[in-house]
Amino acid sequence: MNAPLTAEHVAAAFGRRTGPVAALAVDADALAAACHAMAERFGRGGRLLALGSGPAAADAAHVVVEFVHPVIVGKRALPALALPDGGSAATVALFGNPDDIALAFSPDGASPVLADAMAAAARGGLLTVALLGGDGGAVAAGPPLDHVITIPSDDRRVVREAHVTAYHVLWELVHVFLEAQGKGGRP
Repeated sequence: MNAPLTAEHVAAAFGRRTGPVAALAVDADALAAACHAMAERFGRGGRLLALGSGPAAADAAHVVVEFVHPVIVGKRALPALALPDGGSAATVALFGNPDDIALAFSPDGASPVLADAMAAAARGGLLTVALLGGDGGAVAAGPPLDHVITIPSDDRRVVREAHVTAYHVLWELVHVFLEAQGKGGRP
């Protein structure tokens, strides 16, 4: 029989999440800059190409649904596609255009395939945005990307939870910038 859960267990579970999620607020300028750049690309007719393998493929598919089917009335749908193989250099080259956005998800950034895909996106002129965990791994260590948001945790579940928060903020602020552009402002 398992030992009963106590308030200390619950507090510890929340404690593992508090710091990494709070780090998003510390990186608010970086997140806002990514949103602004994404809005500019959408304003030019660009599309979001979401990349992620393994469990991160679910995050890539989820963010696509968020952009294509906005749940808030009055927000416009934006073109987005989860790459069929989770994202490789070949699929980025096949589907990507210079006005597009490559958004990568990885709880540790360790995937050499994802690192190669993001390098191909950068070479192709796509806006590159990566939501990573841990130290950013091979994806962050590869060729420079336009925007890298790293969740400082080695717990893959915590990183994925923080990524959900991050991409909901991305979605929201991209729309804020697009609305400003539509009212004569710049994204």
